[in-house]
Amino acid sequence: QVQLVESGGGLVQAVGSLRLSCAFSGRTFSMYVVGWFRQAPGKEHEFVARISVNGGTNYVDSVKGRFTISRDIAKNTVYLQMDSLKPEDTAVYYCAAVHLSNYALGRYDYWGQGTQVTVSS
Repeated sequence: QVQLVESGGGLVQAVGSLRLSCAFSGRTFSMYVVGWFRQAPGKEHEFVARISVNGGTNYVDSVKGRFTISRDIAKNTVYLQMDSLKPEDTAVYYCAAVHLSNYALGRYDYWGQGTQVTVSS
């Protein structure tokens, strides 16, 4: 069973930075696609970024050029570096994972508990 634990959230002023971490355990990390999602109060769940098994990355347009997703395979950890933060980035951020063989099904099978990011103006 895959377990995901997020950390690194907090309160930051606008234009500041935060780095979120997602610690992965339970299966072979290198075979999983890992994504970051967020949900703001009153809004729908939103895809933020994804890193594939080959290291390829994708981002939602609203964070391109500001957020960077990366991974450390030796540490079984995925990071989300968030720079130039805006108040509209305020949300609970979740990491999620899906095995490469299931990725085409369009869903993530494992989710973390979330970490709160609050950006003040």
